[in-house]
Amino acid sequence: MTKQTRRKFSAEFKAKVALEAIKNEKTLAELSHQFEINPVTISKWKTEFLERMAVIFESSSAKTSKEKSPDLDQLYAQIGQLKVENDFLKKSAKRLGISDKEWK
Repeated sequence: MTKQTRRKFSAEFKAKVALEAIKNEKTLAELSHQFEINPVTISKWKTEFLERMAVIFESSSAKTSKEKSPDLDQLYAQIGQLKVENDFLKKSAKRLGISDKEWK
């Protein structure tokens, strides 16, 4: 007896099948035959798709807000680096006899 391996489907494929099921242009039996998948599986994917479709829009708005706000640790590191550079330039200017008013 040979052991059957379980087929794994990509998220894109599942979405495509679920969308076809939602359209109701074909019966589950026809879709099952077309995609070579059990009708129960198609029905589960359709239900899951309908339950989670609002999450798609929530996560995209969350991503855009994260992209707009840069990482605070990076900003603090950059501020620290600029402060060190500024202090170095001030000390160097003093050693060269340049006043703060001349180089501002």
